[in-house]
Amino acid sequence: MKNHLLLAISLFCSITFAQVRTPQPSPKAKISQVVGMTDFTIEYSRPSKRGRAIVGNLIRFGELWRTGANKNTTIEFSDSIMIMGEEIPSGKYAIYTLPDENSWVLYFYSKTDSWGVPKEWEESKIALSISLPVQRIDKEVETFTIDISDIKSSGANINLSWENTSISLPVEVPSAKQAMLSIEKTLSNNPKAGDYYNAAVYYLNEGHDLNQAKTWISKAVEMQDDAFWMFRQQSLILAGLNETSAAIAAAKKSLALAIKAGNKDYEIMNNESIEKWSN
Repeated sequence: MKNHLLLAISLFCSITFAQVRTPQPSPKAKISQVVGMTDFTIEYSRPSKRGRAIVGNLIRFGELWRTGANKNTTIEFSDSIMIMGEEIPSGKYAIYTLPDENSWVLYFYSKTDSWGVPKEWEESKIALSISLPVQRIDKEVETFTIDISDIKSSGANINLSWENTSISLPVEVPSAKQAMLSIEKTLSNNPKAGDYYNAAVYYLNEGHDLNQAKTWISKAVEMQDDAFWMFRQQSLILAGLNETSAAIAAAKKSLALAIKAGNKDYEIMNNESIEKWSN
């Protein structure tokens, strides 16, 4: 009797609380990307074209668009950034757009808990608005897409694409200032080999003072003389200073250590550099 009762209760609960689950027509998406030293997170829902006319029809010119589907699209960044000469503080914002045939206005809106376009649009909530030119693309984009491209240590482009229309938002991040502060602070307080190495490589990659980079990488390899990757960067810094003989010597040290460690990539790179610098 007890078993029959438990079975009945189980069947009742299954019927009462069951929910139909089906694929969503505009599935959620989340982008997480580090640009320089700044964390970006974009969350949005992705509608598809499905044979419909989109730009100028479903997305109407002159009318505010939620820039996606369902709940409003949001973007969050961990540092204050610059957008076309305008600074916007770190934080989380809803993204809305006002489309037109040749340009779109993109809004960063500080209220982020709306479902779609806010019922009451508040000018005081606009942290920044930017007009962006429309780019025509030949290959049709079936599903609305936001992506982050052209990533450099100083910034990137945030792109919105659907159908044959795309807009691109250039963003600049404060990585140069952050990196210099970190280098100054760390190298003044009992730095390790890796600290000197990171500072030297940053100066090399960013085109800063190579003589200073040479000093730092020399300290790094003195403190850690079995690191093939450090000698590799030392060779590149010396080559940048046109100290060819010293660059070849550093590359040969890196090569020998790379062979010992079984690192084929560095073996190939060092052999190529030695051949190039020897001619």
